Amino acid sequence: MKTPLRLAALALAVTALGGAAPAPNAPAGLKVDRVVLLMRHGIRPPTKAPPMPHGVAADVWPSWPVAPGWLTPHGAAAVVAVAGADRASFAASGLMPATACPTRVALLADSDQRTIATAQSYATGLAPGCAIAIEHRAQDEADPLFNQIADGHAPLDPARAAAAVDAAVGPGGIATVERSVAPLLARLDRILCGAAKTECGVAREPSTLTPATATTRPKLGGALDRASTAAQILLLEYAEGKPVAEVGWGRATAADVTALGAFHALEFRLLARPPYIAARNMAGLSPRIVGWLLDDAPTAPTIAMIAGHDTQVANLAGLLDLHWRVPGIAADDPVPGGAIVLERLSDASGQHYIRAVYRAQSLAELRAGTARAPYRAVLPIAGCTARGVVGLCTLAAFSAKLAGR
Repeated sequence: MKTPLRLAALALAVTALGGAAPAPNAPAGLKVDRVVLLMRHGIRPPTKAPPMPHGVAADVWPSWPVAPGWLTPHGAAAVVAVAGADRASFAASGLMPATACPTRVALLADSDQRTIATAQSYATGLAPGCAIAIEHRAQDEADPLFNQIADGHAPLDPARAAAAVDAAVGPGGIATVERSVAPLLARLDRILCGAAKTECGVAREPSTLTPATATTRPKLGGALDRASTAAQILLLEYAEGKPVAEVGWGRATAADVTALGAFHALEFRLLARPPYIAARNMAGLSPRIVGWLLDDAPTAPTIAMIAGHDTQVANLAGLLDLHWRVPGIAADDPVPGGAIVLERLSDASGQHYIRAVYRAQSLAELRAGTARAPYRAVLPIAGCTARGVVGLCTLAAFSAKLAGR
């Protein structure tokens, strides 16, 4: 274990590197005394090999240094960096000691290798040299906390799910949505296909929507589904720091990566953000989040972090109607290593309020593996006003929103 003196030196080093963007000021009369982060895992390769069906791309996909879906060494380093930035911010707010090892931290991870490794990397950056336990099931053993719909713990009403998706899709159905992004589909196909003119790309197959069942979420198919996957792969290639000749086979620029990310965000807008679906999928994690925010025991965690997936981040964003725009990333797209930070703010009488912050590295910082000035933005929680602050929730109102009420 590192000594307090060495921890202090590390803290100074982080500060000297500009490792923490200023934490947004709390409203007058309130102090942040708890934070819960719902964080997407760090940079990973595609989850399958090959990444997409034969014929989507004209060329062989680039190789990766780890197994499909695992956190890469570069991804781990980027998580360590952003955790170091969080550490400086939390220490400045009094949520953890500036030099000694913290004792009031809770870390929870889904059972995938990438989420467990993300939690481990986060612990390394948050408290270098300190032993922090991470709660998780054995690797690859399904965890009901993260799979409430599929595991039957929070079954969907297919009719309500269909109505929620239809409302998100809007009049004209999925074909109208596809037509609205036709120029972006054409640009993606030019990257995927290069000089190939036929039997290539994602736009050849019309988009479809498969309705939900009690234990399966609704799913996109066809062009929009494949565009979301392909766009995410290009982002991961760029964020991993691959040579430009390998990012989209040298045919994709950073601007393309940003623009095409709209497909990934669109998939979540249609399928993960609708509050009815989001509340059911978050039915395992929501009680844990509320429990951490409610707990006033002297030993209760002042910092809790959940290492999950983009789906859960989109679910929580949908329940609270949160929106962000990280530099280099499409609007509302969950960033690798990015987190919704739920801050509990308390007044002198002990009344508690909740506000939301989105914290993430920019695309450039992900590629560099640094976190010199992470994006931090207070996001108003829709429908909440407390103490005259729009977007600030009472704890009761926040709890109701997580339950989908």
